[in-house]
Amino acid sequence: MKIILCLALVAASYALPSVEVHPLSDEFIDIINSKQSTWTAGRNFHVNTSLDHIRGLVGVIKTSVKTLPVRGHEVGSRETIPETFDAREQWADCAAIIGEIRDQAACGSCWAFGAVEAMSDRICIHSNGEKKISVSAQDLLTCCATCGYGCNGGYLESSWKYWAESGITTGGLYGETEGCKAYSIEPCAHHVDDSVRPACTDIVRTPACVQQCDSDELNYKDELTFGRKDSIYRVPDDEAQIQLEILTNGPVEAAFDVYEDFFSYKSGVYQKVAGKAVGGHAIKILGWGVENDTPYWLVANSWNTDWGEKGYFKILRGSDHVGIESEIVAGLPQL
Repeated sequence: MKIILCLALVAASYALPSVEVHPLSDEFIDIINSKQSTWTAGRNFHVNTSLDHIRGLVGVIKTSVKTLPVRGHEVGSRETIPETFDAREQWADCAAIIGEIRDQAACGSCWAFGAVEAMSDRICIHSNGEKKISVSAQDLLTCCATCGYGCNGGYLESSWKYWAESGITTGGLYGETEGCKAYSIEPCAHHVDDSVRPACTDIVRTPACVQQCDSDELNYKDELTFGRKDSIYRVPDDEAQIQLEILTNGPVEAAFDVYEDFFSYKSGVYQKVAGKAVGGHAIKILGWGVENDTPYWLVANSWNTDWGEKGYFKILRGSDHVGIESEIVAGLPQL
């Protein structure tokens, strides 16, 4: 009987889950760096940062229902694809717009930021640099009723359809006076080296929709920007097609699956190596290249310039890693 009981206890001990490593701990960062060599992990978020806060920054609601048409480019034009490309260099007159890193603060509004950043880029690019304006993340976040749940997440496709059907006004970063509606959620200290911004709280409530400008000198409707109704589309799940789209029309919005190791990205070409899935995250792809024989997409994040490579990151290109190539949305501006 004692032998049977002992064996039962041993079996039970093997069935117990192993102790989980905290995803913001030094131990977890060491595990990441020991498993791979294409990127380096380090401390971005303070170890005591609320996990609800960092998980709340990942705000894409994925759906299997695809409502936008797929639009590709001629296969023969693949020969024109360069080995490296940076939209900031290609369209130098628009570099300030294309290169701006925004801060979604304590709100799961990445879906809105990725969209308005690419929209702003494309307005500048397709106007040959004549229209240097920022499309308002605040307006899209708060006023698009069909886009999702505001700071609790949203849909990529709906954001671009809303741009074509209802328009999105102008407006930039928190505290900026240029444009109609600036982002109203104050930037917070996501990261350990940030001694300027106030401490972050858990994800905030979505601000109310106010269809008027911050200044009485501007008119909300006059500041509206629109996408062309016949030119809002998905980009094919194909490396070359995504490259041709960016080469031809400018940066695109994309979504990918975030794992816990991503929060500690510092430099290099990201590949998932450790941690649990957290959720979907939206960003802007503005170029590509090769680093130490590893092909990558060049991506702008919206967690301010203290995160990653001054707000940017690189991610493995060509294998739809963590879904980065299967959720690409874009459109052309109405000028």
